[in-house]
Amino acid sequence: MFSKACEYGLKALVYIATQSAENKRVKIGDIAENTGTPVAFTAKILGTLTKHEFVDSLKGPYGGFEMTKKQRDEIKLSQVVNAIDGDSIYKACSMGMSECSDENPCILHHKYVKVRNEIRKMLETTTISQLAEKAKKDQIAIHI
Repeated sequence: MFSKACEYGLKALVYIATQSAENKRVKIGDIAENTGTPVAFTAKILGTLTKHEFVDSLKGPYGGFEMTKKQRDEIKLSQVVNAIDGDSIYKACSMGMSECSDENPCILHHKYVKVRNEIRKMLETTTISQLAEKAKKDQIAIHI
C-alpha cells in the first residue's frame, strides 16, 4: 500500500516516538537496527522527516533524533504519508489503470472508493503517539 520509503519512515517515527517518550535520543544506526531498515535509506528518510518537522535532529556526541510530546500527539499518519508518498494512495486506481474516475471507472472503482475512504479516515485520525503507545503496551516489535 505504501512505498518502502513510507513504510521505513513510519517505522522510524514510531521507534523514535517510543524512545522519546522515555526521554531518549536515538542515532541513525540505532533506528536502522531496531526497524530493520538499511542505514543509508534510513538517513535519507530521516532527512525528509526532519525537513517536515516530524522529528528534531540534534548534532554532536549527545545528539540524535527525538520527538516532542506535541509532535507525537499531533502528527497524523496522513501527514507522514503525504510528505513521503504524496496523495496517490487516495487517487490511484486499484487495477493500475491510468484513467480511473467516477466518470470513467475501472471494474473495481466503486468498491475501492469505499476502501480508500476508510484508509483516509484511519490515516487522518491516527497519531504517531497512538501507534507508539500500542507498540509499547502490546510489546510489538517495530522491526518486521
